[in-house]
Amino acid sequence: MSAEQNIKDNTSNKEVLSNKSETVTGDVYVQDVHKYFGVTKALNGVNFNANFGEIHAIVGGNGCGKSTLAKVMSGVLPVDKGKVSVMGHTPTSPVMAREVGIATVFQEVMIAEEASVVDNLFVGSDSFWYKNLTQREKVIKAQELMEDLAGEYIDPYTQVFNLSLPIKAWITIGRAFLRENTKVLILDESSAALDFDSTERLFKKMREFRDNGVAVFIVTHRIAELIRISDKATVMRDGKDVGVLEKKDLNEKNLLGLMTGRVESGEKSTSVAVKTKTDKVVMRAENLVVWPESTPVNIEVRRGEILGVTGLDGNGQDDFVKILAGVQEPHGGTTEVLDKSDKFVKYNSLMDAKNNGVSFVSGDRKKEGILPNLSIYENLVVPLYRTTSKAGWLGFVNWLELNGIYDYEVERLSIKTGPKDNLIGSLSGGNQQKVMIARSLATHPKILVLNDPARGIDVSTKRDLYTHLRNFVEEGNTVIFLSSELEEFIGLCPKVVVFRHGTIFDIFENEKVNADTLLEGMFGQTAGIGSTNISKSSITNISEKSNGNDAYVKNLDTPSKKIIKVVDFEKEKKSEENNSDKKIKIKTF
Repeated sequence: MSAEQNIKDNTSNKEVLSNKSETVTGDVYVQDVHKYFGVTKALNGVNFNANFGEIHAIVGGNGCGKSTLAKVMSGVLPVDKGKVSVMGHTPTSPVMAREVGIATVFQEVMIAEEASVVDNLFVGSDSFWYKNLTQREKVIKAQELMEDLAGEYIDPYTQVFNLSLPIKAWITIGRAFLRENTKVLILDESSAALDFDSTERLFKKMREFRDNGVAVFIVTHRIAELIRISDKATVMRDGKDVGVLEKKDLNEKNLLGLMTGRVESGEKSTSVAVKTKTDKVVMRAENLVVWPESTPVNIEVRRGEILGVTGLDGNGQDDFVKILAGVQEPHGGTTEVLDKSDKFVKYNSLMDAKNNGVSFVSGDRKKEGILPNLSIYENLVVPLYRTTSKAGWLGFVNWLELNGIYDYEVERLSIKTGPKDNLIGSLSGGNQQKVMIARSLATHPKILVLNDPARGIDVSTKRDLYTHLRNFVEEGNTVIFLSSELEEFIGLCPKVVVFRHGTIFDIFENEKVNADTLLEGMFGQTAGIGSTNISKSSITNISEKSNGNDAYVKNLDTPSKKIIKVVDFEKEKKSEENNSDKKIKIKTF
């Protein structure tokens, strides 16, 4: 049956796999598996099979049951009905799964923040009575593994809370790679926290496992990556499997058709990035020092603009957007935002930023986003308690207004919530991320700072998010959009700044915003811009809010001048001996 026929069958509610013969075979197979959480049917009759020596993708929209299926196969969750078989064994606990040879990297970055890198890597590896490796052997192995995975030296004794999110992700991945008896490797959204370069290293490792006869399962929302790496894909929708695509049929049209139940046109999105309609500056950074030794950054953000920010992991772009959002303090320089009276005010804290209409959404939802002990409802409306309260200082919460806001945002972002008093942890990772975005939008900010907001969100929801962002800026608002997925900028951002070594290396605008050019910039293969400065035309009234001084005007256009001198070093050298050759180098003073 062709992939197109599969899609047509789905539109008439005939599931491709669910109704096939009761016997499912293969080295690894799942047969008629059901899993319920109260009234929620997370898995509702899933069937699929896979063999050793292949990379098998499990794909679907948010809340379709992908992560639940991975946990069932890993022995973390028991099935309510059906059968899971791995080489004839049915894992009923994580310990049994490990003994069988199943290694799993879960969606959340599961790290002990106060422990060292080496302790996090080898947690649970020793038995109660004896150690498999000496501490020295563990340290050496940890150092070699992390250097191989992360592409840089990581001190094994470093406490993990000092490290960036991508390095923490590498630690959780490395923990699975250390297993010596691995026959089945399950990676649940493992590339979500990784940039392009890191993802390529992960893919290389996955291919090594496949070539050594390991069955590799990858759960991901990144369609382009899935198409490149997978040998086969099982598509899920609403807790059921709805189709299997072989390598030759793996393309965006077929995948989206099965995921949504609609026949896709197959044409690439031709949406054009929203052009900035005004030159009015609403935020700027002057001589901003992101890292202690980095070149200062000068940048302006205009009203109605979606400014893209990217760079290879660990080059300062994450710190930059956090500074703009007031989450993190710079090592020098100032950040300023236009207030309600059209005066620039300096700010360096999250509260100052919030009071001036700046809102922040983090990509690290576990550490900087969700409130795990609160309900879905509370997580979404918590910043609105004060602004919607009644009776002055008595502060009665206006539940009627909050209920309306909650229902509107849930419907707008198509969040699959279940009962709203459930804990936020009951949602899938993608739906948790949507709650965080809805929470920011509900505060009606003027400037929205997004740090990889689409991490863990399915393709259909990403399209909806981009539509909301376009509408948001067309209303006169501004978006600063950081992402590690280059495809996200195309058709969304008219300008993208690329970071290297803690500063802006290059800026691309309009037709130059494409994946190839951005990638060249990230690796330093473009000309670069040298230095950044702020134009005189943007200099208006600046009010320093922190000390309440009167407004003052300051000339910001003081770019550092560079004198370039062409020097013939060979000629200089031979001037003692007399004269010349033609090797030219450039010196900067």
